[in-house]
Amino acid sequence: MTLRTFLLGACSALAFAGMASAETLTIATVNNGDMIRMQKLTDDFKAKNPGIDLEWVTLEENVLRQKVTTDIATKGGQYDVLTIGTYEVPIWAKQGWLVPLDNLGANYDVDDLLPAIRSGLTMDGKLYAAPFYGESSMVMYRKDLFDAAGLKMPDAPTWDFIADAARKITNKDKEVYGICLRGKAGWGENMAFLTAMSNSFGARWFDESWKPQFDQPEWKDTLDFYVKLMKDAGPPGASSNGFNENLALFQTGKCGMWIDATVAASFVSNPKESTVADKVGFALAPDKGLGKRGNWLWAWSLAIPAGSQKAEAAEKFVAWATSKDYTNLVAEKEGWLNAPPGTRSSLYANADYQKAAPFAKTTIDSINSADPSKPTVKPVPYVGVQFVAIPEFQGIGTAVGQQFSAALAGQLSVDQALQAAQQLATREMTKAGYIK
Repeated sequence: MTLRTFLLGACSALAFAGMASAETLTIATVNNGDMIRMQKLTDDFKAKNPGIDLEWVTLEENVLRQKVTTDIATKGGQYDVLTIGTYEVPIWAKQGWLVPLDNLGANYDVDDLLPAIRSGLTMDGKLYAAPFYGESSMVMYRKDLFDAAGLKMPDAPTWDFIADAARKITNKDKEVYGICLRGKAGWGENMAFLTAMSNSFGARWFDESWKPQFDQPEWKDTLDFYVKLMKDAGPPGASSNGFNENLALFQTGKCGMWIDATVAASFVSNPKESTVADKVGFALAPDKGLGKRGNWLWAWSLAIPAGSQKAEAAEKFVAWATSKDYTNLVAEKEGWLNAPPGTRSSLYANADYQKAAPFAKTTIDSINSADPSKPTVKPVPYVGVQFVAIPEFQGIGTAVGQQFSAALAGQLSVDQALQAAQQLATREMTKAGYIK
């Protein structure tokens, strides 16, 4: 054997050993813009962690929730990193399904996480998920359409103003609709919006004895208002529209207003993605004068399931993706406008971000005003703004969402949808033992 042959063989053996020792993390995530951007920037992570490879499972929101919930509940072990929300984290942590994030690194700065976001991801003083981005909800609107109609958006509008303005700026002949709102069934789709909206109308999911409240006038007022507004000023096929569908409609100039997640602000303001980027204004979510606005509180976060055999490597990825360094990487590659919002105090103290993001103040004000412990006008036994933090809510919320989506589509009357919601919620809460 020549020296050259020996060296080539040794190098091949080392390369093979390196390949064999590399860990592949399977990451389940949602198909929204910020997560897609993260996937494009992972060369930075791989350069810093050459022994870790990444495999992505990217899914639509409702499908992601279903697959991830099934996998973790059955200890399937398909995923090493999960993208989950503020609803799941405390429930799953209590079940022992998540790994506590104790080793995010000396430079991670947990104390920089916004208190409103961090508290929803913490149990018994331990962080069980790291927020990739946080959000509330707000009004995004077309300033040019408002100007043409002689309207001025208040910083803190009422629902009556929103409805009146939506009808005035609708021009169906030109495919311009006054308002786009979620209609796609799902506890995190239409019910996220409608639950937050109902809070401002004085409604609640359950009374203090866990009895469902869909037979009360506040829910009737909420759903009547929503269905009539969407019929008059919404786009066709609205019962199929969720976050991504409404984002596309707004970016292509077909929506006068959109009330949805604050995270969408950077997408509608980005001239590379939005045809109306220079025409967008922002305002707080509407109210009915009862002391609650129709805004929610959420964080898409990264967590490690207890079933993962690669927790150490997974925690390195979670730390990278939710760090201040990642925020700076996005700013360097994509501009400060696209920095992941709603997770860190330092971002909102950053002059470059404030200058690039005209929506920064409205976003942070919306996040800070949401109160998961007192989400409604009347007392409730639950925590959660646009959801109820009990395991049964996922199924009940989606079933109710199907009734309300059918009402929007005209397949049921508002009264029929509310009656069905009351019956199914009562049945499930009785079966689960909440109602004695």
